[in-house]
Amino acid sequence: MNSFPPLQLFISPFTIWSRLAWKAGEMAISSAQVIGQRTNRLALAGPVPSARDQREFALMGREKGEAALESAQAAGVRMLLLGQQFATLAFKQALSASVSLMSIAASRTAAESVDRQTRLVRETMTGSAAAASKLSGATARVARSALKPIHKRVSGNARRLGKKR
Repeated sequence: MNSFPPLQLFISPFTIWSRLAWKAGEMAISSAQVIGQRTNRLALAGPVPSARDQREFALMGREKGEAALESAQAAGVRMLLLGQQFATLAFKQALSASVSLMSIAASRTAAESVDRQTRLVRETMTGSAAAASKLSGATARVARSALKPIHKRVSGNARRLGKKR
């Protein structure tokens, strides 16, 4: 079946989720900076904002829409890929289980039958743990793909708006 090292089953998704949490934290800090700078700019602009302020305010709205669209597209592409991968995994597991069940049915002795049943249970449990690990990691990758365009924009805005003029 799968020769996935047991420790790796837990470390890989943990690492992926940790990186995602780190990126989300970076984005939260950058977002707070950008929101503060833009709120201050809105307050200082008054009822008649300058042309530069008007461009910045228009950019705010456009960027949000573009980032949301890119995020949805990235997540959608990842989800399509994920569906294909898990359909393949499910088919392989079903095929492996049917071969094992046929092997049990073809057993000549009770001891052979018990041995094959034990192997089937062990392979099923290992396969289930590996599938759960892969699902967890794949889910984090989908989230990371969705976060990437937003993180890129927020971080860029924080750098751009943080520069002294």
